Amino acid sequence: MSNPARYSSRPFPPYRYVPGRAPHPTRDPEGHSFNKHPAPLEKFDPDGWAGCADYLYGIDLFNHRYWWEAHEALEQCWVAAGRESETGLFLQGLIQIAVACLKQEQGFADVARRMAEEGMQKFPHGTDEFLGINFDTLRAGARAHVGSEGPPPVIKLIFPE
Repeated sequence: MSNPARYSSRPFPPYRYVPGRAPHPTRDPEGHSFNKHPAPLEKFDPDGWAGCADYLYGIDLFNHRYWWEAHEALEQCWVAAGRESETGLFLQGLIQIAVACLKQEQGFADVARRMAEEGMQKFPHGTDEFLGINFDTLRAGARAHVGSEGPPPVIKLIFPE
């Protein structure tokens, strides 16, 4: 299995956090992000997603199975977009899919399925693509992975021309 393409140049943390298997990234002094406080993202413009380093890094983390870390990175975008906005809800849905993948890895298939479905319900209606993500592809990948032994989903961003 080859590694997915990278969309950012920011380095990955030294380990993927899975509860019970490694130090908690922010609470444990041995954690990879202990006492590191990222600057909050002031604004997330859905029309400028392709140039948002935090969003692209969040997608990289997701694609390389850093589920907990993807959640943290995408949460910055979610808050900046406005939690209840259409963009914010979509980003929250992506976060829920990342959490679902983490729960799948932990062996909680029922929770994983529920979280993934809840996340996908937050996708905007009337379109099949948003923030460079094709919904059908992501849905199929998430459903094949959670609750089964299928490969984890990979987000292949579609950049505007």
